[in-house]
Amino acid sequence: MTTLAEHPVTRRWPPQNPDAIQLYSLNTPNGIKVATMLEETGLPYDAHLVDIGRGDQFTPEFLSVNPNNKIPVILDPNGPGGEMLILFESGAILIYLAEKTGKFLPDAKRWEVLQWLMFQMGGIGPMFGQLGYFHHFAGKDIADPRPKERYRAEAERLLKVLDRALEGREWVAGEYSIADMAIAPWLRSLRDNYKAAELVGWDALTNVRGYLDRFLARPAVQRALLVTAKA
Repeated sequence: MTTLAEHPVTRRWPPQNPDAIQLYSLNTPNGIKVATMLEETGLPYDAHLVDIGRGDQFTPEFLSVNPNNKIPVILDPNGPGGEMLILFESGAILIYLAEKTGKFLPDAKRWEVLQWLMFQMGGIGPMFGQLGYFHHFAGKDIADPRPKERYRAEAERLLKVLDRALEGREWVAGEYSIADMAIAPWLRSLRDNYKAAELVGWDALTNVRGYLDRFLARPAVQRALLVTAKA
C-alpha cells in the first residue's frame, strides 16, 4: 500500500485529515502515552477509537495495521523519506515521534530517558497490569492468593525504585520526556482504575505522588486523557 486511501484500515476508520497522523487507540495507559506525546508536540492527528470491549482489535481492518491486535497504533502518511509508516508498540511510537519532532528525547539525556522508558515497558506496565487483573478485574475471583501477591510485591518494589529515582527531581530523567509520558499513565491506572493504592503502600511514596500530580496538571495530559475515550 502506498497511500492512506488504499489501506484496509480506512474502511472502518476513515480519516478526517488524510495528511495527518492517524491514531488508532483507546484511553488505556498505553493509549494515553501516545495521545500525550501527540498533544505535547502539537502534531496534527486524527484519533480513532478502537473499542477493545467490543472486539475492534480483532477485526481485519485493525489487524491490517497491527497483527498483534493491541492498541495503540499510528499510521503516518508522511513517514521517513515521505513514505507511509505504520507503527505499533507504544514505546516504539514514542521514540519515533520524539525523533520526528526533535522533542522530549534530548541528546544529552537520550540513554537515561530510554532506560526509564524500558523500565516502564518491561516492568511497570506488565506488573501493574497483572496486579490490576488479579486485584480488580476477573482474576479477583481466583481463590489462590499467590498470583495476586506475586504481582503486588513486584509492583511495590518497582514503585520504591521509582520513588528513589525521583528524589530531588521533578521528572525521572531530570527533564520532562517520553519516559514520563510512559510511566505516569500507569501510575494513574494503578491508583484510580485498579484501586490498588493501599495494597502497594502508595501513601508512603512521597516523590511518586508528587510526580503523578505534576504530570496530570499538564494541559496536554488533560486533553490526552479524553482522546479515544468511550462515550
